[in-house]
Amino acid sequence: MIKDNPHGLCMKFKCVTNSLTKKNRFPGWRRIFFGVRTRILAWYIVLMACSTLVSTLTIREVLLLRLEAQIEKSIAHELKEFRRLTKGRNPDTAQLFGDDLASIFDVFLSRNIPHEDTFFVTLLNKKFYKSSPEDLPVALQPNSSLFQSWQKLDRNESGKTGTSGEIIHYLAVPLIKGKTNGVFVIAHSSSSSRQQVNQAVVVIIEVTIAVIAVASVLAWIVAGRLLAPLRLLSETAHSISESDLSGRIPVQGVDQIAELTITFNEMLDRIQTAFASQRNFINDASHELRTPITIIRGHLELLGDDPQDRRETVELVTDELDRMSRFVDDLLLLAKAEQPNFLTLETVDIRVLTEELYTKALALDDRDWRLVNRGAGRIVADRHRLTQAMMNLAQNATQHTSSRDIIVIGSYVNNSNAHFWVSDTGVGIALADRKRIFERFARGTLSHRRSEGAGLGLSIVQAIAAAHGGRVELQSKLGKGSTFTIIIPLDPL
Repeated sequence: MIKDNPHGLCMKFKCVTNSLTKKNRFPGWRRIFFGVRTRILAWYIVLMACSTLVSTLTIREVLLLRLEAQIEKSIAHELKEFRRLTKGRNPDTAQLFGDDLASIFDVFLSRNIPHEDTFFVTLLNKKFYKSSPEDLPVALQPNSSLFQSWQKLDRNESGKTGTSGEIIHYLAVPLIKGKTNGVFVIAHSSSSSRQQVNQAVVVIIEVTIAVIAVASVLAWIVAGRLLAPLRLLSETAHSISESDLSGRIPVQGVDQIAELTITFNEMLDRIQTAFASQRNFINDASHELRTPITIIRGHLELLGDDPQDRRETVELVTDELDRMSRFVDDLLLLAKAEQPNFLTLETVDIRVLTEELYTKALALDDRDWRLVNRGAGRIVADRHRLTQAMMNLAQNATQHTSSRDIIVIGSYVNNSNAHFWVSDTGVGIALADRKRIFERFARGTLSHRRSEGAGLGLSIVQAIAAAHGGRVELQSKLGKGSTFTIIIPLDPL
């Protein structure tokens, strides 16, 4: 435990910093391939690549759907033109076509030039008649299975046929004029259009790859800027040792990294304060122990054969050893104050406890002791620790008063809290000392009398009150006295 070993905090922090140093001393190649910056960039590229792939496939499907819609629209337009011709007159003779399907086919094919990849095919009496253009795809040749199905057609038929490389959309319309029957077919091959779509998709992919490459370089630079505070944090952690805790990281921005930087700096502040406290504790403890050790050694070195001198030396050494023992006990008490088993709680009658405190205080010194008030009620507390804290306050009061001064002990209950106080009419405490006197080894600067203790009494009182979930309050006026009040909840649990 840190409290049992003054060097514990230093040793633990040294282990932590050494561990951090070892963990961050990766080889250069591991930093490049497994660093946070690289992982961010890798995930960025993966997300960009996946979104690009999905977008490209979606764009291709949309373009193909629009292509089919355009083909169907074009076929419908050609069919509309053909039907209009069948209801009109022959431009060569100015006569109605009547049942002359051959003339209708001849006029339409001669006067309508099909768009690119569009084909007009005509059948007359179940036989191939003419086409425009004359060079037809394999799927539209007279010997194809599709052509044979048109020979038996008795109603409009639309569909598509072919492979993924060349898909042909068609619309076949049967015509019957008297004893003559025919079929007019409008077909469109989407091979070149699909090839254009695929070329557009390739261009999109190429452009996207170039954009991802440029964006990745920019993302690498931006990620480096964003992670710069983390690098500073790592460098600061490496530079910190138990002898130098002054390093801090400059805070930039208001984002999560800035919050992490603030938290890290605050942690360093707490560690630096703890280190300073540990050093001061060690210095003060060594100073308090050095005096009795020096006294004991000096008297033992001068110890002679005279029995009277021996008895006096033994008494002095015993007294100094008792003082050292009390000092060590106080240190152990402070070390155990934050442990879970520090208190042994029980139900305590406040009135009875106050009377016991007053009775025990009478034996401390010759003062005008008074019992002013006794609280009514019960409290869940550690009777022994609470008594120890009050006796420390009473002992402290005797050390700063004379035999003519008054020391008052009392208690009362208010707002679910129990108040135990010790008040005196002594010299009082200066305003500058009111917080400092609760620190270990601290004494008031205006005190003309030196106490027999080591300056741990008020620290113990504060530790006991804090263990109960309470606090210590001080009211004092120079030349008029002081009042110390221990305030703890009735039920600290």
